[in-house]
Amino acid sequence: MNVIGLGGLLDDAACALAVDGTIVAAIEQRKIARNHNPGSLPVEAIEATLAIAKIQSADVHQVAIARPLSSSPDSLLSLRVKQLFPNARLLILDHQTAHAASAYYASGFTDATVLTLDRAGDLRCAARFQAAAGKLELEKESYFPDSLGDLYGRVTEFLGFRSRADEHKVQWMSAAGDNRFVPLFESVLGYQAESWPSLDRSYFDRDRLGAGGFSAKLYQALGLADGSPPEAFLQPHIAAGLQGAIERCALAMAGKSENLCLAGGVAFNALLVRAFEASGQFSNVFVQAAAGNAGTAIGAAYAASNSPRSPLQSLALGPSYDSEAIKRVLENCKLSPKFLLTTDELIQSALTELAEHRIIAWFQDRMEFGPRALGNRSILASPLDPYATENLNSFIKHREAFRKFAASVPAEHAAQYFESSANARNLASVATVKPEYRDRFAPALLGADGIRLHVVDKDENPLFHRLLIAAGDRTGLPVLYNTSFNLFGDALVCSPRDAVRSFYSSGIDVMFVGQFLLRK
Repeated sequence: MNVIGLGGLLDDAACALAVDGTIVAAIEQRKIARNHNPGSLPVEAIEATLAIAKIQSADVHQVAIARPLSSSPDSLLSLRVKQLFPNARLLILDHQTAHAASAYYASGFTDATVLTLDRAGDLRCAARFQAAAGKLELEKESYFPDSLGDLYGRVTEFLGFRSRADEHKVQWMSAAGDNRFVPLFESVLGYQAESWPSLDRSYFDRDRLGAGGFSAKLYQALGLADGSPPEAFLQPHIAAGLQGAIERCALAMAGKSENLCLAGGVAFNALLVRAFEASGQFSNVFVQAAAGNAGTAIGAAYAASNSPRSPLQSLALGPSYDSEAIKRVLENCKLSPKFLLTTDELIQSALTELAEHRIIAWFQDRMEFGPRALGNRSILASPLDPYATENLNSFIKHREAFRKFAASVPAEHAAQYFESSANARNLASVATVKPEYRDRFAPALLGADGIRLHVVDKDENPLFHRLLIAAGDRTGLPVLYNTSFNLFGDALVCSPRDAVRSFYSSGIDVMFVGQFLLRK
């Protein structure tokens, strides 16, 4: 049975394909086409997804779409789906159920509590499900505006960033703050130990359209003149207060259970995930790493499948490009790359560049689904390079110094250097470096909030795993710094042409795209 799942149609459209209960492909529209008309079907993502599976639209048996759908009447969307998929039945899922399905069925758990947290969804902004034997049952729900995600977005704007885009910056900023404002934000949330959030609207002013729309009451509680922006020294403490209150509230919402699954945009918060893991309320915590609206496409495909669902084995679900396709792009761009004949030559060439403290772009195999680079669309640096963190943040990614990038390590060596959870496989949590190895890593990667860790399994990503093992053989440390191959707010690169454009628009020194080596 071939099931297409569509999600995020209003702001982060994506398509996923399940074949007999197994997710075989998933692609976000803005990666494959670099644009999306809100409310429209992600046609290019659909076409690329079908191409990966080598099937036609007439071979699709069911199309499942996660709400919200579009600003146009639902009947028009239904007609467009019927035109694209003439033999398919249509199923519409509510937003939180699609989030829940994306986490529960991907986890492999038989029984679990499933908590979904986002900004607004389809009016519901949070839900808790009990899952057993392949079925999801709604237990509790919360409606906008009593939303953890909305409050996080408002404070993001209050701190001078962009709401619904820069919340991750506030997360990492919070690591430098203290807990002085946690009680304040608990008050804003209406937090009580056993209750779900009920935001105190006296902290908001509906007539204020900027800086999060907060009232004079919040400014006074922060010790600020009404309407004045917080000074730089105060910003980390505000971020930490918000983060601490969100963590306490979310833990109360989840309750206690053996297994917990998380999804929804708030689940992108790696420090929140670590709080769940460290709470002692759960034996196992699983995060659907493509947790945002695009991930509802996976949930929709899972939910509409009538076959036993297989756990999600990898997020490398996008297109790949063979040497001939890559060569055509490079020749069209008038480039003269070096072709590396063997995988050994590819690995050794990459290690030579890293040993010279060069930053390399690594474009291999299938593109990852979601916002995180997991070794197929990555920018890599050596941990032995004393300027790696400065070069990556300041001269390549052009981002704030407090922003984190990851350390990738082979699974069989991870326990030697780090304390981490299973969610490190998809960069969804935070790890700590064991004390005896802390001096091996750049201070910018470490701190009270730990380190972003990517644990690489040989069976999931054999080429990147081999590169890490070879790095360890050469340097004694089987670790490479890893950040996503994208620039200036763009989506993760998808095609060789995207890679060439980003490479020549950045401070990256060298690019390996398939078996081809490009130097500037």
